[in-house]
Amino acid sequence: MKITKNAETVLKQRYLKKDENGNPVETVDGMFRRVASAIAEADRIHDRDADIRKTEDTFYNMMSELEFLPNSPTLMNAGRELGQLSACFVLPVEDSMDSIFEAIKQAALIHKSGGGTGFSFSRIRQEGSTVNSTGGVASGPISFMKVFNMATEAIKQGGSRRGANMGILRIDHPDILAFIDCKADNNVINNFNISVGLTEKFMEAVERGENYDLVDPHTKKAVKKLSARMVFNKIVDAAWRNGEPGIVFLDRLNRDNIVPGQGEIEATNPCGEQPLLPHESCNLGSVNLTRMVKVQDGKAVFDWDKLEKTVKNAVHFLDNVIEVNKYPLKEIEKTTKQTRKIGLGVMGWADALLMMKIPYNTDEAVELGERVMSFITEKGREASRELAETRGAFPLFKESTLPQDKPQRNGTITTIAPTGTLSIIGGCSSGVEPVFAYVFIRNIMDGTELFEVNPVLREELEKRGLYSEALMRRIAEEGAVSHIKELPEDIRRVFVSTHDISPEYHVRMQAAFQRATDNAVSKTVNFSNDATREDVAEVYTLAFSLGCKGVTIYRDGSRDEQVLNIGKVNRGEETPEQPRIVPRPRPDVVTGVTEKVKIGCGNLYITVNYDEKGICEIFTNTGKAGGCPSQSEATARLASVALRSGMDVKTIVDQLRGIRCPSTIRQQGMKCTSCPDAIARVIEQEYEKQVALGNWLPMPYEIKPTPEIKDKEGGAFCPDCGGSLEHESGCVICRNCGYSKCG
Repeated sequence: MKITKNAETVLKQRYLKKDENGNPVETVDGMFRRVASAIAEADRIHDRDADIRKTEDTFYNMMSELEFLPNSPTLMNAGRELGQLSACFVLPVEDSMDSIFEAIKQAALIHKSGGGTGFSFSRIRQEGSTVNSTGGVASGPISFMKVFNMATEAIKQGGSRRGANMGILRIDHPDILAFIDCKADNNVINNFNISVGLTEKFMEAVERGENYDLVDPHTKKAVKKLSARMVFNKIVDAAWRNGEPGIVFLDRLNRDNIVPGQGEIEATNPCGEQPLLPHESCNLGSVNLTRMVKVQDGKAVFDWDKLEKTVKNAVHFLDNVIEVNKYPLKEIEKTTKQTRKIGLGVMGWADALLMMKIPYNTDEAVELGERVMSFITEKGREASRELAETRGAFPLFKESTLPQDKPQRNGTITTIAPTGTLSIIGGCSSGVEPVFAYVFIRNIMDGTELFEVNPVLREELEKRGLYSEALMRRIAEEGAVSHIKELPEDIRRVFVSTHDISPEYHVRMQAAFQRATDNAVSKTVNFSNDATREDVAEVYTLAFSLGCKGVTIYRDGSRDEQVLNIGKVNRGEETPEQPRIVPRPRPDVVTGVTEKVKIGCGNLYITVNYDEKGICEIFTNTGKAGGCPSQSEATARLASVALRSGMDVKTIVDQLRGIRCPSTIRQQGMKCTSCPDAIARVIEQEYEKQVALGNWLPMPYEIKPTPEIKDKEGGAFCPDCGGSLEHESGCVICRNCGYSKCG
């Protein structure tokens, strides 16, 4: 098998079956066989005499050869008890408490099963409007987004993936200005990617410098006018600041809505590439284009015959997924099977270009991209029509906008997904993105270093006798090949990375694939840190003019999860210094109080000392009945050090409050649940007393979560393995271990 060591690690951590102790109980080969067998079984539904073994072998071969891979839930869950195989869902959110909390419940079930959810909050009435049923006022869509966010935080998808959401608000919603800024703080609503739903009418108003109407979603009446250009500039400013929000062009999503009689498309999946109707789901898969290249007359070219065969087998596979999928809700199963949408895309595009010695940022690459995707869509439709001959067209075909003389089994065929962890498994570049970094350095537990080198670059350098560890280290440190002038000019010209490519070519490549894709394209337009707001505005305007369905941008260094071009490893003297916080010395004179608190095993005496700068010291002492003196003393000492280091009081209180001790909760009438809980209560009580006296400022209303540890250049490490993080379509992905998080 062609699995790399890195891919094997990711599969063991996140995909393979495990026993109760978390140890893998299947091999990588066994996983592919499990998936192939489960998906092939769908053939029996349509043909009792179907050669299931032959179909299974076909599916197994194209997965094990890394020619095609389905979305992560299919790899994880096919042939297992959970059996939920789709990645993308959209749920409706109407303007009622019942609908809102039903959507939260449904989202929880989807996240638990391994899927991601998209929502439009555009139907929720604006903040401050009257609620007739209660006589109160509405809290608005953003407040409910925070509730959705908290629910997502509580669930880790299928034990392997973290919950992800897309939140969309129409540009004409009265709360649009607040929505644009609702993620100005990167730690707020951090389980959501957000996008503003733009209309053609709005973009025309921007172009003409006109005002446009904000419309009350409840009454459907205009309530206010805003300058379209002002709002557009505000979106640009927010995206320049930290990449949020993205934009989607709603009219274009609905232009390609194949069953408009079933409703309006208002939302997409978390990365924006899959527009769906309410309660609709879609399963995705990707062809690895590096496996579709052959050498002919001494030159690397696409093997169009192999690509056609792979595409047709992949369409067969994805249609079968719809049949054997165990949907999280009956309503989703019904809606999905009405249109039978699939989303076949690609990965390894940038690596395929490298193999053919075509620079990503050229007209030749853009034109080839459109040609490749047109071919995939055309052959995919042929395969879907062939399936329709034996299995029937999708149930809503006759009311669809598709040509009625060519029945299709599937309402849509193609989608370009980001393929974060799938591309790690496939050993190739992600989606249609350029290569982010050609060399990573991994630190192995025994202290040795392992260079993760782009396979196409390694082969080229070895062929020319240029490969060396010293050169790999330099590429890792400089973050690009094109900067190393000692390398031949043709290598520097071809092996371009993300930041060598102008934003214009990012958009042009996205538009080329979009023109040939049924659904949408997930792609990030990367900017250097010194890019201006005007640069962002130009990209949005270009994306609109070239026919894109949405845009996500990221300006380097604009978020906490700053991408690292990792050139240093965590070993000895080469480890980047982390910022160190030194506690201020204990004052010579302090003021304090001691309070007796009843706990489960007796009395706890808590002393809180402070000076003019705030609380600086906590002491505890237990009564004669005993208790846990060492643990309470340790808690008090750590709280003291944290307070003298400048940590916010509420952060400490929030961490200690509610910790439960069995000896306390067994007794009735206890005000405290444990020694730490008692310490927190006394700290909070004394702090609030000093605030009331006007001596100290109030606690902040909202405490930010602790961010990932950053190096001195502002980068962030993966919280699972310490590797570097890359930005992809509003998400971060670690190519070392497969960790990913959206929002």
